[in-house]
Amino acid sequence: MDMAEIQVIKQHLIDPEICIRCNTCEATCPVGAITHDSRNYVVDADKCNLCMACISPCPTGSIDNWRDMPKLRAYSVDEQLTWDALPEPLSPGQLADMAPGADMQSAVPEIPAASPLAGTVEEAFNSARYGATVPPWSAAHAYTNLYGAKSASKTIIATVTGNVRVTEVGRDYDTHHIVLDFGTTPFPVLEGQSIGIVPPGTDAGGRPHHARQYSVASPRNGERPGYNNLSLTIKRVLQDHDGKPVRGVGSNYMCDLKVGDKVEVIGPFGASFLMPNHPRSNIVMICTGTGSAPMRAMTEWRRRLRKAGKFDGGKLMLFFGARSKEELPYFGPLQNLPKDFIDINLAFSRTPGQPRRYVQDLMRERAADLAALLVSPDTYFYVCGLKSMEEGVVLALRDVAQQAGLNWESLAEGLKREGRLHLETY
Repeated sequence: MDMAEIQVIKQHLIDPEICIRCNTCEATCPVGAITHDSRNYVVDADKCNLCMACISPCPTGSIDNWRDMPKLRAYSVDEQLTWDALPEPLSPGQLADMAPGADMQSAVPEIPAASPLAGTVEEAFNSARYGATVPPWSAAHAYTNLYGAKSASKTIIATVTGNVRVTEVGRDYDTHHIVLDFGTTPFPVLEGQSIGIVPPGTDAGGRPHHARQYSVASPRNGERPGYNNLSLTIKRVLQDHDGKPVRGVGSNYMCDLKVGDKVEVIGPFGASFLMPNHPRSNIVMICTGTGSAPMRAMTEWRRRLRKAGKFDGGKLMLFFGARSKEELPYFGPLQNLPKDFIDINLAFSRTPGQPRRYVQDLMRERAADLAALLVSPDTYFYVCGLKSMEEGVVLALRDVAQQAGLNWESLAEGLKREGRLHLETY
């Protein structure tokens, strides 16, 4: 028998029961081994090299699953796409039946502790490789996965206490600020964390809808301090990435909610995209659209600390992009924030009669200020929005550094290692 047929591998799999379909793993994978359809995220065994790059960024731990399988009988991508739950591990007897004659112990490889790609020459710029997977050293402790498919409590029910549109009325960009109250059930969250909303009903295949992930838009003490609540920023999805009409299940469900409605929630998720707590810390926030949610949370927490006389140190700098000011969430409230509290830079790409401007354009215009912040160990960068913005933003940071005579690769390594550059794009 051919040795390739009897070789047993550790096949990398994603648990569909706890995956929140956030796309972090696919964006992080350096070899393109992870793919997805409208339902599941899966790993191609023929491409996966066990580099482990996707493990740390996963907010739920769904990515950290393995099964001993004969190499030529590994679960296919098509097979994984049909799963609602992971298959049970094969027993030694089952493995022997599938691959007769195999020496199981000697055939199973060790999972490497570090990526075998380390030190290789990159063929193209990959912005995802610069994102930190550790939180700032002074961040508060984050609680994660308190409620979910495999938690002691599977879901929690929240009550809608507010649903307000935060963009001007228009056909193209309907964004809502939604407040959820958890009553007496504990649901601690920090700025930068996210939750999962489980829409009611079933999909086209008759299976219950999977959870949709949304970033929390309120600070740690709630949208309304003293109450067990939080807020979300959600855009109604009416077309797909190709511009074809589609009605997003989760976003339309949420945007249509009325005060008093009940919502099924899982989470919270995320333990790295967290704000620093030490008073000298500077925060640079770069976002588009609903990527403003975690930035609003961080800004509001700093504003409350400042109002209480508990914070007068580090700088806040915001680069916020939208097609027009009418489509920029929270445009009105942003104008009311004190100039000595936050440095706001707005980029609009579809203003009639004006050239298109994006957040990376504004970053280059503020190169001198950003360069000074880049070299400070007290500065933290947060990028949130559509995946298409990520590369432009990281390239802009690289250009700022190089124009200032800084070694970008050395600087970027420190930013990642110290949890100072966080990328959360979708």
